[in-house]
Amino acid sequence: MAEKRYYATGRRKSAVARVYMKEGSGVLLVNKRNFDDYFTRDSLRTIIMQPLEMTGQRSKFDVFVNVSGGGASGQAGAVKHGISKALVEYEGSLRAALKKAGFLTRDARVKERKKYGQPGARKRFQFSKR
Repeated sequence: MAEKRYYATGRRKSAVARVYMKEGSGVLLVNKRNFDDYFTRDSLRTIIMQPLEMTGQRSKFDVFVNVSGGGASGQAGAVKHGISKALVEYEGSLRAALKKAGFLTRDARVKERKKYGQPGARKRFQFSKR
């Protein structure tokens, strides 16, 4: 019988992460590259590992991620969201702890669009009374 794989999609800003998990030795690949090579900042690595370390599944799963769109921090948030959702698919009892930590909520903060006739999203032209 083929090994069971768990799939979830994580999103943050304009980044989308497709996360595939299977039981293994703790390998983490992002876009077919080593996790440490893809995410060079320690803060981003910490963010991504939060759901696995909180549930104690750090070395239990091999995680394969395809991530696209956005920047580094958006992609890290998307991977974290995807891993959390995949863990819930693996074992439903983890949902309460992940939900309480806020890992299952899609962070909806995105860049505000620039308005026509103005220099930026919030910036306005200088007011002149006369």
